[in-house]
Amino acid sequence: MAIQTINPATGKVVKTFDSLTTSQVNEKIDQTHEAFLEWRNVSFASKSELMKKAAGILRDRKNEFGKILTLEMGKPIVQAIAEVEKCALACDYYADNAEIILNEEIVSTDASESYVRFDPLGIILAIMPWNFPFWQVFRFAAPALMAGNVCLLKHASNVPMSAMAIEEIFMQAGFPQSTFQTLLIESSAVEEILNNSKVKATTLTGSEPAGKKVAETCGKVLKKTVLELGGSDPFIILEDADVDAAVKTALTARLINNGQSCIAAKRFIVVDNTYDEFERKFVELMKKVKVGDPMNTETELGPIAREDLLLELEDQVKRSVKKEAKVLCGGKRMDREGYYFEPTILANVLPETPAYEEEIFGPVAILIKAKDETDAIRIANDSPYGLGASLWTSNIERAKMLAVKIESGAVFINGMVKSDPRLPFGGIKNSGYGRELSHYGIKEFVNIKTVWIK
Repeated sequence: MAIQTINPATGKVVKTFDSLTTSQVNEKIDQTHEAFLEWRNVSFASKSELMKKAAGILRDRKNEFGKILTLEMGKPIVQAIAEVEKCALACDYYADNAEIILNEEIVSTDASESYVRFDPLGIILAIMPWNFPFWQVFRFAAPALMAGNVCLLKHASNVPMSAMAIEEIFMQAGFPQSTFQTLLIESSAVEEILNNSKVKATTLTGSEPAGKKVAETCGKVLKKTVLELGGSDPFIILEDADVDAAVKTALTARLINNGQSCIAAKRFIVVDNTYDEFERKFVELMKKVKVGDPMNTETELGPIAREDLLLELEDQVKRSVKKEAKVLCGGKRMDREGYYFEPTILANVLPETPAYEEEIFGPVAILIKAKDETDAIRIANDSPYGLGASLWTSNIERAKMLAVKIESGAVFINGMVKSDPRLPFGGIKNSGYGRELSHYGIKEFVNIKTVWIK
């Protein structure tokens, strides 16, 4: 079956690739396993040197790679280039810190000597999404490779050019042949790969159904998984918040990546006595958003990545309106070439409304009025998801206490939720389990081994 790059700004096919056959996949798995037997013995200094070279390539060719991202999934070119630069930061972080993080830990016991080692597992399969085609891969690959593992990438089928470019970067940096390989395959081929004894673990960023399926398959063969799934992040504005700062950040937090981000703010929960001011200013800003060609540096909002996703988003909005949600601006597909949806704000969104219950993946903000601080936290937690949350108040000590009560993997106070190589990233509830990034992320795919000597 063919895998295609379709430009979401035009709906036209850009390039077509042939899927790998089963025998070709198995051959790549064998090659990657053989590469691991050598790579696990390579010194941290040598691995660090190669990872630094990868970071350099990303920076030197950021404009070229940024255009690939924009062409394949439609994000504004300025954001695409920034994504490539962020990948270089992740490479640098693990090049500089992996050896320190994974040093043997001496532990005093009844032994003459006892310590903990962190040994690589082998082949890690990464099942990655289209919305951040480079970042999602590098935030996994940089720590995995520095830990001594090797990588197979099954990328989303609509970003094959990005997948091939990432493999090229590692090869150009000088990583040994087959330490990182891309598999151009359909999702239906994943289960057989997970059942291959040479594949030791998997990490998936994607939808909740996909995560459950992978977890089920890996559970049957007792293989480690890390899952980063959906999110319906709350953006909570209390009565003492800086409303102007909150509104400005709210716009960016909702529309970043054309609204197609797991950690995008989606539910804007505003306490009663601040609600009217926030709503008015939020609508004013949303109506001024520049929609257009994502290759134009002035564009703030580009197209939805695929037509089926656009139609799903449109259906969610229509079903929500039938449940008495009120459209304050936008609300429909734009009458133009490509997969564009108007910047949208929905108010009067009540429980059992699709926009309240489901993850909205696109430029649609949900406004919810809360009675007070306690009610705002209740609404924030009234979701099957728990990825990130943003809380706005001028009382920092109060915010710290409220952060404890918010059910999510991250709470950002007076700021937009974002990932950072220095901090752990991941969620709870239906947003998945396990952590990426920081020293927590690199230890997800190692054998934490006790050594006891007498």
